[in-house]
Amino acid sequence: MSDTPARLLPIPDGYSEWLTDLKGRIHAAQQRATFAVNRELVLEYWQIGRDILDRQARQGWGAKVIDRLAEDLRAAFPDMKGFSPRNLKYMRSFAEAWPDAEFVQGVLAQLPWYHHLALLDKVDSSESRRWYASKAIEHNWSRNVLVLQIETHQLERSGKAVTNFDATLPKPESDLARESLKDPYRFDFLNLTDEAQEREIEIALVNHVTAFLLELGAGFAFVGRQVLLDVGGDEFKMDLLFYHLKLRCYVVIELKAGKFKPEHLGQLSFYLTAVDRQIKSEHDNPTIGLLLCKAKNKVVAEYALGDKSQPMGIAEYKLLESLPLELQSSLPSIEQIERELASDLAAVEDSHP
Repeated sequence: MSDTPARLLPIPDGYSEWLTDLKGRIHAAQQRATFAVNRELVLEYWQIGRDILDRQARQGWGAKVIDRLAEDLRAAFPDMKGFSPRNLKYMRSFAEAWPDAEFVQGVLAQLPWYHHLALLDKVDSSESRRWYASKAIEHNWSRNVLVLQIETHQLERSGKAVTNFDATLPKPESDLARESLKDPYRFDFLNLTDEAQEREIEIALVNHVTAFLLELGAGFAFVGRQVLLDVGGDEFKMDLLFYHLKLRCYVVIELKAGKFKPEHLGQLSFYLTAVDRQIKSEHDNPTIGLLLCKAKNKVVAEYALGDKSQPMGIAEYKLLESLPLELQSSLPSIEQIERELASDLAAVEDSHP
């Protein structure tokens, strides 16, 4: 019998492919198991909250019953977490916020419990909670990314860019394109102030593309910066080029450090034509343009887009306001922010509180 370690033996034909498939199946099974445990946990917490609400309403039990219940449950299940008075109150609030059992079973049970605590703590209206819950499920947001989206008012900004998509794109593509853009975009994670110039902002966005892609939203894939176009022997460079996986089209983004001017769209239109003729394949949809400026007059923007036949949007971006040096030094670094975002995007959160 050979003493050669197994890892040093020749690999049989087809082994690598089989191992990759096997690891994928095991990972999928782990995810299904985690999802099943989380689903049962969330449903049980909702039912406990429902019971507390019903008994307090019908039998007039006061708030102190929650403290007594917490003691009794922890005595009965000493190895289980989640039965503190605070968490039991969250269960009651959870059931009160979501009275529809079918919606809880069909939708909300897909989210870990800590996601629901964030929704309860940070979002006031049921309509807004429903929107953030659905987006968290759709895009697989971790809790920290969900909190970031809530605190940066993702709902209020989504679909708010001035566009001509209704006139230039067929439905439902026009609706998806409109919802893919927002206004304003928040670039405060760059730690740049309003004095920053276009190229400085552009370089910073590319250097920190993880945070930039998170701000752009789901579906955007980075293609390049200062992308070279050769048109009739003359060279032109686009600021930023992306591809949108759901829209199946290229997206050209141009940055303007000042206020929007109608003539800005002429340059953007030229780039869209060049991308459509030189880069876009026959399977891609028409290229979309997004002009990001420091400020805009909405009426002027709507007028400027009125006679354009190519799909374009205009939105503002926000940087940090000018800050005293001592306050700037206390801000977290972009590297710290990116480490947190990268961790959030990759993490598979534990379902147990």
